[in-house]
Amino acid sequence: MLNHPSDPALLPRLLWSGLLLLLLAPTLPLTGFNPLALFDGATLKTLAGFVAGFLPPASDAIFLGEVIRSTVTTLAVATAGLALAMLVGMPLAFATTRALDRHALTGASASRWAEAGKSLLRGLMVLLRGVPEIVWALLFVRAAGLGSLPAVLALGLAYGGMLGKVYAEILESQPRGMARALRAAGAGRWQVCGYALLPQALPELVSYTVYRWECAIRASAVMGFVGAGGIGQLLDTSIKMMNGGEVSTLLLVFLLMVLATEGISRLSRRLLESRRGGATLAAAGMLVPLASLAWLLPAWREAGFDSGSLLRFAGEFLPPDASPALLADIGRGALETLAMALLGTALAFAGAALLALPASGRVGRVLKGLARLLLNLLRGIPDLLWAALAVLAVGLGPAAGVLALALHTSGVLGRLFAETLENAPPAPEQALRALGAGRLRAFCYGLLPEVWAQWLAYALYRGENNIRAAAVLGIVGAGGLGQQLYLALSLFQLPTAASLILAMLLLSWLLEQLSRLLRQRLEAAVGQMA
Repeated sequence: MLNHPSDPALLPRLLWSGLLLLLLAPTLPLTGFNPLALFDGATLKTLAGFVAGFLPPASDAIFLGEVIRSTVTTLAVATAGLALAMLVGMPLAFATTRALDRHALTGASASRWAEAGKSLLRGLMVLLRGVPEIVWALLFVRAAGLGSLPAVLALGLAYGGMLGKVYAEILESQPRGMARALRAAGAGRWQVCGYALLPQALPELVSYTVYRWECAIRASAVMGFVGAGGIGQLLDTSIKMMNGGEVSTLLLVFLLMVLATEGISRLSRRLLESRRGGATLAAAGMLVPLASLAWLLPAWREAGFDSGSLLRFAGEFLPPDASPALLADIGRGALETLAMALLGTALAFAGAALLALPASGRVGRVLKGLARLLLNLLRGIPDLLWAALAVLAVGLGPAAGVLALALHTSGVLGRLFAETLENAPPAPEQALRALGAGRLRAFCYGLLPEVWAQWLAYALYRGENNIRAAAVLGIVGAGGLGQQLYLALSLFQLPTAASLILAMLLLSWLLEQLSRLLRQRLEAAVGQMA
């Protein structure tokens, strides 16, 4: 008998574990990832030499001066890109939000033409945010040349689609009593938005915008890998030159920049709590983008940007290549991308669970500090940067992508898992300890069931993100659809590139629907258990 009297759920646990192993089994040959090879003596020696090459960090004055200029450029790109995204996203949100619909506020019948127009705009937002920002940057670099302008345009489009969707949802989540009253009194769409919804939604809108600025800095830092300027381009050059000292200096600067932006983000949220702080934040929100443009404009003038080249370049993508051979290659690339994401997320789940125990303070204060420092390092370095480093460590191919996703996602999930452990009610675990159960048994049967559903929800969400990430990691040689796209654009096979981008969009949309369905099922199961 597999069932044990102290664990009546042992058989279902074993069955689910076996099913998971069956799902993961094909990912190993598809990605070529061999976890045991990482602990081979020759591999460990190679990795030790690779890490030793990072010491000591480069510190000569000329290089540090270039690092400072590139860092300022990265910050300026993120700020200017977000400003452009707001110019794109705010009108889209205003036009598509259901919170301002006349029929929603007054009960009148909806206009078919208005609803059709909104559907088209929502489709446009799906397209803008569905193409990853680094793919937009790669396209703009190929169309308009190297530099920071492609990065700003890429952020403006990708984040414009994100901001438009989220801004619209924030407006829809506000109480509509005042909006209905103003609409009934004859107020127009602009008046209802300005006097009813916007004052209520402003703190949440600003908070999300500041969060997106934080994300934009991370994104702009890695877009240099495709030639879009900033610290990422400097880092890409140092990696290709195998200059470990410069790479370690740039990684330290990058982590410091991420920590600084997180601090600025927290400060911005505190400023929102007072009128004077809000005025200060508003002034900074106008002055900082202007200062960013002043920093970037001289380089843009020298580059001689030709807007007509963008239209000519876009026209060369049509029609997309639909040959059977290419579709078969795209199918293989999509399977490789899915395998990378699935295996990377599974490894990250295991790593995050192990790191969450010390990070939640369950094994002492010293280990808690060390575990949190490690989690900050893992999640602070973007997955694309981890992929570039993994390619140097384990070679080209999807195995590097699996390792990169596992490292970055371990940091993200580890922090979330630790927070759920800290917030979980301790009573069940304490009751089992009082009855004589050991620490491990009390954790597994008392605390783990309290957090397990939340851990799975987090893993599903990150798995969805990892599929999008895996689709572009090939840009630095880590396999999947991204590697096929980078090769097609490098060879100017633009119809092929168009088909690959469409495949990325379709894959992202399908998995978004699947993830939403799984989360709904999980929430329903949790509700039934409660």
